[in-house]
Amino acid sequence: MSTNSRFTIAIHVLTLLARSRAEPVTSEYIAASVNTNPVVIRRALAGLRAARLVSSQGGNGGGWRLAGDPEDLTLRAVYRAVAKDEALFGLHSRPPNPNCPVGRHIQDALASPFAAASRAMEDELDHTTVADVLRAVHARAG
Repeated sequence: MSTNSRFTIAIHVLTLLARSRAEPVTSEYIAASVNTNPVVIRRALAGLRAARLVSSQGGNGGGWRLAGDPEDLTLRAVYRAVAKDEALFGLHSRPPNPNCPVGRHIQDALASPFAAASRAMEDELDHTTVADVLRAVHARAG
């Protein structure tokens, strides 16, 4: 699964948990909302728990909860939790031909603009919280 898909699913999950703050939510319920297999959701929740963005409660009536205040949880923090060390813009998976005048220098030429674009995206994500997403969902629901 791509970083983009994991990121979108994570935001969906966290927004659903923010909406259901009073009660824990099961992975099956979340999977139905995302329209995916519960295994996909459990993997996503495991990563979000490792990042301390969610917590779980076992047993009857158990499920998942948002670990903090949705007003404090930025999309940047969510992105960093799911992207880990993956670059937003990947370079060649195999080194380009060093005997080619473009191949020899293309990765160095792209490093700076790719890093700047990644910083700009993360800075933009820092301006939106899970609470903002929940408000936008409510506004569209009428």
